[in-house]
Amino acid sequence: MTRPLGVRWTIGDVSPRGFEALRLSIWGAWRLFGPEARYAVVVNSMTPEVARERTGPVPDAVAWRAAGGLPDFLSHHLDGAMAEGVAWKFAPLRLFPDRYELSLDNDCILWDLPAAMRAWLEEAEPRCLIAGDVTLAHGAFTTFTREEPRNAGIRGLPPGYDLGAALQAVLERHPVPLASELDEQGLQVVALDLGRPAHVVSTADVSICSPFWPKTPELGRVGAHFVGLNARALPWTYYDRPATECVIENWTRHRPELYRRVGLMEPALPDG
Repeated sequence: MTRPLGVRWTIGDVSPRGFEALRLSIWGAWRLFGPEARYAVVVNSMTPEVARERTGPVPDAVAWRAAGGLPDFLSHHLDGAMAEGVAWKFAPLRLFPDRYELSLDNDCILWDLPAAMRAWLEEAEPRCLIAGDVTLAHGAFTTFTREEPRNAGIRGLPPGYDLGAALQAVLERHPVPLASELDEQGLQVVALDLGRPAHVVSTADVSICSPFWPKTPELGRVGAHFVGLNARALPWTYYDRPATECVIENWTRHRPELYRRVGLMEPALPDG
């Protein structure tokens, strides 16, 4: 990877497994992109110091910073019923505006480069990047873009790309309130398709890894996004089993292999 890259994550007050996944995600990115890239974790709902302690050992090059406020044009669209955590990915909009900027969810772990991400980094005419999904989950923006399901767990922007202007353009055309995480995701999906449609990371490369169909409980070829891992408790059952128990079982089954693939020694399981 020769083009200048910055990698960022967003983290709040998630489960211990969510912080463990963040540690693995950081090390996976470090193995892929090395010290030439820049790295940052943006923290909300707690101090950066607490988040760093909960995450555990990561490369010293990773910067930890508190989340800032949202741009005014976004704040005006937030619904009063919006769940805690929605829109944190926009605070700030960009950290590395002069570089290719890759945003990963804390529970998205890569150990090799997806084909679409390689194309995003190497293409002569840069455009955006986003992850694929197995279900359509674009909220109020479902009818305003391609039918292809996409997921904002992976988001890539080329140098100089004005994310704020793209989001604002979509909201001016479709002035709906952002009332859920699905609305936030759909807004990003539409914005990243303005101009040339975004590259899409396939779910074969990076699986939507979950025990709940139509998601898959298996790892992808080069990565996995462990949706649902951040929740401390899921208030429903799946085939008469607590959903949280199913998520923990799936994570625990893959945990040794994940540590191996990012080049770390597996520690004892954390509490919680």
